[in-house]
Amino acid sequence: MNGPNARERETEQAGSGRTIRLHPGDTVVVAACELAPGASLAAENIVVGERIPAGHKVATRHIERGEPVTKYSQVIGFANADIAPGSHVHTHNLEYRAIRQAGQAGQARAGATLRATDFVAEDQRATFQGIVRADGRIATRNYIGVLTSVNCSATVAR
Repeated sequence: MNGPNARERETEQAGSGRTIRLHPGDTVVVAACELAPGASLAAENIVVGERIPAGHKVATRHIERGEPVTKYSQVIGFANADIAPGSHVHTHNLEYRAIRQAGQAGQARAGATLRATDFVAEDQRATFQGIVRADGRIATRNYIGVLTSVNCSATVAR
């Protein structure tokens, strides 16, 4: 009655809850915990090639140099070298470039479908009730906070 060894247990656990796939078409998944080299990610059919810190990205397929890397179905950068499946995707192999966006609603960009913005009707829009100072400047006594829902937007918010 032999049970699984430590390596087999790690491999069994690796495919269940150790990564997060944010969109079916993404070229990376996010490590939910630190991943050790050799860990099998059964759900992605890949083996981790190097240590991947928790919260970092893992390539799910071969990514050619210059190819866009996608997360959330959005381009997050471009491979500055070939990236093997199971590799750590981070600043050492990812570069940032301006992205030419599709010009009309319905055109796809990196797997995303664009649609026209549904604006709020003029009479339903929020208003700003600030203070008009004696010198004509406008102010508020409230604080305005810009919050992000994901780490990727933190730099923009900052």
